[in-house]
Amino acid sequence: MNIIHGLILGIIEGLTEFLPISSTAHLILAGEWLHLPSSEFLKTFDISIQLGAILAIVVLYWKKIWSSHDLIYKIITAFIPTAIIGLALYKVVKSYLLNNNYIIAGALLIGGIIIIVLERYYAKKNKAQASAPETQNIESNVSPINNNVISYKQAALIGVFQSLAIIPGVSRSGATIIGGLGLGVKRQEIVEFSFLLAIPTMAAATGLDLYKSRAALSLLGSGDVLIWAIGFVSAFITAIIGVKFFLKFIKANDFQLFGWYRIVLGLIVLAWLLF
Repeated sequence: MNIIHGLILGIIEGLTEFLPISSTAHLILAGEWLHLPSSEFLKTFDISIQLGAILAIVVLYWKKIWSSHDLIYKIITAFIPTAIIGLALYKVVKSYLLNNNYIIAGALLIGGIIIIVLERYYAKKNKAQASAPETQNIESNVSPINNNVISYKQAALIGVFQSLAIIPGVSRSGATIIGGLGLGVKRQEIVEFSFLLAIPTMAAATGLDLYKSRAALSLLGSGDVLIWAIGFVSAFITAIIGVKFFLKFIKANDFQLFGWYRIVLGLIVLAWLLF
């Protein structure tokens, strides 16, 4: 693995981490398509560059995070079920699911279909309600049962949905967004809540994996550290770009484009595996 590989993987991590398309799937597939041999360093690298993406959210949302204790408590409420379920299934996922490309392809396909079905359902609902005089002011791009503020119950349930992201290819942001939409949360609200929930979730997951890989970390040379630094910085910069793009995109669009992207990528992966 060289500096160019580190840069490419860092860019992929930053651009995909906060979109509902699974950064883990993209990193695993990119590693294989770049013909990078599986190694402890590569696994540690893929995990640790997530810290760059986490830092991007901290920088972008620092003021918002500390301006509301209620928001912090809701993030903690959502994180708790994720942590419990994630720890319970950690060994199973690492042993049987992590490098299974069929699992990744299936998760991409299923997640894409669910996103499209949910969006079309709500589009139909909105169209029906918009035709009624008393509902003329309903936003056309949100669920008719949307709430302006996420409740503690919704936060806890979103945390349960997020725990599904332990399966490679599901996507942490995809799982939380699907959960939020299903619970009637506005797009803007669930996307930003998903960003903020990423901070404790990804920090904990990354910390646990780095602790488990501490033996490999002790063997890193100066060249490895340079590759990691390039991946970290590129993930940080591109994560900021990805977050700003996503927020701008959802103001005028729904999530169906990401659903179709997941389906196409899932089919490409299946074709690659089978042929």
